[in-house]
Amino acid sequence: MLDFGRFRGAVQLIFVVDPAMLDAASVPMSNDDLLYFNGIDIATGGYGMPPMTPEAMKALVLDEPDPENMEDLEARKIAVQTEREGHLGVKEGVDPLDLAQAGWGVIFPATADVDARAAQAAIREALTELLALRHSQAGPRFRIYEGPRGHRPGQSKAKWLQNNGAAPSGPADPDKVPYYLLIVGSPEEIPYSFQYQLDVQYAVGRLWFPTVAEYASYARSVVDVEVQGLTERRKRRLCFFGARTEGDRATELSSTRLVEPLVQQLTGNDHGWEVHGFVGQEATHANLQTLLGGEQTPALLFTASHGAELPMDDPRQRAHQGALVCSDWPGPQQWREPLPERFYFAGEHLSPDADVAGMMLLCFACFGAGTPQYDEFSRLRRAERRRPIAPAPFMGALPLSLLGRGALAVIGHVDRAWGCSFTDGGPRAKSHTATFESTLRRLLQEQPVGHAFDYFDIRYAELSTELSEELQDEWKEHDANDLTMLWTANNDARGYVVLGDPAARLTFRGGAKRPDGAVLPTSLQPSSPVGEADDRDAPIPEVIARPPEISEEDWRHTPLAVQRYIDRRRQ
Repeated sequence: MLDFGRFRGAVQLIFVVDPAMLDAASVPMSNDDLLYFNGIDIATGGYGMPPMTPEAMKALVLDEPDPENMEDLEARKIAVQTEREGHLGVKEGVDPLDLAQAGWGVIFPATADVDARAAQAAIREALTELLALRHSQAGPRFRIYEGPRGHRPGQSKAKWLQNNGAAPSGPADPDKVPYYLLIVGSPEEIPYSFQYQLDVQYAVGRLWFPTVAEYASYARSVVDVEVQGLTERRKRRLCFFGARTEGDRATELSSTRLVEPLVQQLTGNDHGWEVHGFVGQEATHANLQTLLGGEQTPALLFTASHGAELPMDDPRQRAHQGALVCSDWPGPQQWREPLPERFYFAGEHLSPDADVAGMMLLCFACFGAGTPQYDEFSRLRRAERRRPIAPAPFMGALPLSLLGRGALAVIGHVDRAWGCSFTDGGPRAKSHTATFESTLRRLLQEQPVGHAFDYFDIRYAELSTELSEELQDEWKEHDANDLTMLWTANNDARGYVVLGDPAARLTFRGGAKRPDGAVLPTSLQPSSPVGEADDRDAPIPEVIARPPEISEEDWRHTPLAVQRYIDRRRQ
């Protein structure tokens, strides 16, 4: 049984083999029975993780615990099987496309630090235009969660919901907590795990920037699109970018089993969108630059490629981890040294005059959305301490650059991604692209990105409960191929997140009324849910900086008095 609430992204388990001891050319790429991982270590030119056999994976998968949010996942699977598809994570009778019914809220970190609270106030001021728009649309179902009602350090999804008057599981009730929730904070302040768990029931996005000006730029872009529409700025154009290089099985799979089928399925759609593909030799660094801010920039871009990886002590990690490796890379047989920047596309490669305002990006690439601090899967090897892969968790530089310049949203992976998420493997493998196709179709229909993304949550819930049932039969002889395909597909579905406002949408009609003035009405303050106790005056817990040698989980379970003692000894 697997703990999917804690073990996300599918591929760190490759620690069974030391990747430093394998170069790319040593991998038998013609073996269709191997499991292939996405990701290139651009510091060495080799794979971030080498392929492995299903039998090796099976040994790691067995005897793991169920996820902490198993009850939510089982309830979600039952709801999908027995109820109408249109309502998904929100309760019966609520239209998820109408913010007046579904509600909208923003979650800030709860902090007692004076400087942090001042910085938070500046961010909220920069987001004024967006907050005022959402307030006008959601009305009494609008919430701002800050102070004691914000996310407290170490707080789980269930505890946060209970603290704000909502049930810890079951469908979202917008009268308690809004369906659309925007987390405003870095993954250091509000961890990815909270976002993953909350997203099973709610439509969740995340926003964080290094500068206050970028918050204001983003807010202005979302409001402009909803007021004016995209007609003057973008065409109804969907582009696919699928890298593929000779001898690389991972990009062969993603281009032929994911990108090309999606191009065929969505060409001639009923929504008036043009569809264009840049696959194989056309998936170059130069073409990607024209698609991200240049003359060919579409309203919606889908990319599938390797993501760049770097060791945690490399000074380029934050800037280049998750960068998109293009077809300029000659492949593992011809290139056995560090990758030059002309082979991949990072956030700093956007042109100074790049215009990406109003577009969305869905990218299939390892670390495309962000990077966790720890290799969560080291526990599968019964490791005493999790292996860090970064000094701290962070958001990808490319999504940050796009959102800061006005892109509406980015859907991407935190951690690694792999081909088992869209194909069943083997030489006669079939494509399984329904989750991607359904998500894209909803975006083409101008539906909110958080609601469109819900297909990934449904898929995760179904796979997780199926896998749990499979592993609970201790006497069953598990088929290695079936078990590993199920396990990897499950973790891959859980690995995706939305960056940006979950209620943002690709609307060409516009029509929203621009909020008047810059002063938010006092009604925007968070109100107590009906029938629930008001704990707004509850003290915010003291937060003591965690020493880097102690894991986040161990620090959360360390008594405050001991934390204080350790902190004094370190000073």
